[in-house]
Amino acid sequence: MLNRLARVLLLVSLASLVPVTSTNEVQAQGKPIAGKKDDKKDAGKKGDKKDDKKDAGKKDDKKDAGKKDGPVEVDLDGGGDKKPADKGPVVAGEPTEEAATATRLFEAEKWAEAALALNRVYRGETGDDDGNKQIAQYNLAVALYRLQFYQYSYTIFSEIADNPNHLKFNETLLWLAKLATQLPEPADIVERVGKYSAEQVGRFNNNNQRELFWQLNFLLGRYKYRNRQYEEAIQLFENVDKKSKFYVQAQFFNGISYVQLKKSVPAVQAFQRIVQAIEDGVGGIEDEQRMRDLAYLSMARTYYSASVKLDDNNQPTIDEKKLSAAVKYWNRIDTASEYWLDGLFEESWAYFMAGDYPRALGNIHTIQSPYFPNSFYPEADILKAQIYFATCQYEYATTVVAAFKVKYEPIQKQLNGIVAKIEKPEDAFKFFQEVVAKKADLPPESKRIIELSLSDRQLLRYLEYVKVIDEEASRFAKAPDSFKNSNLGNDVKDALDNTRTLAIESGGGLVKDRYQRNLDELNELLRDAAKILIDITAAERSKLDQAVDSGTKFTEADAKIYGVVNPDEEHILWPFDGEFWRDELGFYRQVVISKCGRLQRYEAHPQVDRRWGSLGCHQCIDPCYHRG
Repeated sequence: MLNRLARVLLLVSLASLVPVTSTNEVQAQGKPIAGKKDDKKDAGKKGDKKDDKKDAGKKDDKKDAGKKDGPVEVDLDGGGDKKPADKGPVVAGEPTEEAATATRLFEAEKWAEAALALNRVYRGETGDDDGNKQIAQYNLAVALYRLQFYQYSYTIFSEIADNPNHLKFNETLLWLAKLATQLPEPADIVERVGKYSAEQVGRFNNNNQRELFWQLNFLLGRYKYRNRQYEEAIQLFENVDKKSKFYVQAQFFNGISYVQLKKSVPAVQAFQRIVQAIEDGVGGIEDEQRMRDLAYLSMARTYYSASVKLDDNNQPTIDEKKLSAAVKYWNRIDTASEYWLDGLFEESWAYFMAGDYPRALGNIHTIQSPYFPNSFYPEADILKAQIYFATCQYEYATTVVAAFKVKYEPIQKQLNGIVAKIEKPEDAFKFFQEVVAKKADLPPESKRIIELSLSDRQLLRYLEYVKVIDEEASRFAKAPDSFKNSNLGNDVKDALDNTRTLAIESGGGLVKDRYQRNLDELNELLRDAAKILIDITAAERSKLDQAVDSGTKFTEADAKIYGVVNPDEEHILWPFDGEFWRDELGFYRQVVISKCGRLQRYEAHPQVDRRWGSLGCHQCIDPCYHRG
């Protein structure tokens, strides 16, 4: 169901493969580090306690970045300049005694008591002016963060980020960066960072806040990429230094931004920098080997996309140099990698486009070996049939297509039967949870297909988000009654409930989309199979008519070897006897016999939709392999 070929040419697929596509995944794909104080990760890098104790009601010209040119260190927890960082209609006057008390509680790090008091100021219950209410709002969000109530803290910081004239608009940017390490990607912190400009991010380009500067460039770059502002995204990604733990992620998005701009050379250079960074020992990479293989896969896909051009007649022309480069990078993917079979199958299409049918069929022979019982590459059968059609092996092509239809038409029916059960997003999400937990009641024939189609990382992040919300709800349940039963406590609970509902709705919607997309792809492959059968019938009739008109018959003498397997000095030819050996995987080659008589050059199937440029094949003659 995972249409690898379509994903290769749809450039967004590269993004879906990146192992860390949100800042919350800086530590790992797993459980976020929730609520621990980590001075190294705080924006100021001088200790949260010191910053929290700063007078929330006093002016601090040294920390007012808007009054100086160039990068300055921005106060993270400084409770309240009376003047806004940017010009705006609100000014903070003299606070009420109740507001001053709330500030003192905040400075004393009595987070729960401070939060209750600050909430009264923020809600206007103390009679303070708008300026002091904004300062209280900001300090309330900080206190909630310290209490590990990240969801409602994020809600409040989001409100501030939506108001550029807010007194604490600039300071909030740093807290968004901190929250990005606590909340999974579906929280969509990238969207809030997008409220800021590159110039505002540049304010953190100082010795004490350099890592935050790099992180914010990565976050803002993600926002620009999402909104197709690729040139701006590239500039931001290139601001992320090699010393940063966000460097490899930034280079990956840098590369796919160039791919979107159809600039293959700088795209490949960005992916190459990933490999070089790993070799140089750059830190912050969750899985170095996986990231290296992903970079190789991305380079191969970039070169392949650049190598195939369609002319005005929709016929492919091949840049052999770029195609060769694509094959080189596919071959660098480690055989133990989760991307190895993807690379092997994609490489089959490249060999097919280059007319190297022995290698194309040999790769498919490896993919369909018993060593990979859970792999799912239905399009491999279509590729086989196309190669047989191209070489006039109509009987083989018909056999392959017929077997494909027999195998996948019942599965198609089963998959259609499940669609009605996941109509509602909440039902789809529950189904997804059951599939991941291996508790879903699935038909044996389609079980692994469904599991594979719902196993991508973007979907799994929604599971992680719901888990994080549930953990936060458990912390809230253990809070003192004075907090839980207060107006603020009700707001925290409502934020958790609403966020969980939205996460399930969004995640369930994505599950439905993924499931339907994969079902559509199978439907398309079945249509392709039917088209091939129609064209086989037409081709056989045409060939028969030509023989009648010429008064001759096609004989064995007319057949010719289309692909000969020629081993080099490092390999020997070893006939395949029906038994697979692991060390032979990836080395199979298959001799291909043409029955077309004068076969000059492959011409693409006129009725079959192109993914990598055309479709194709099954097995022809028994394969052999180079043994090294």
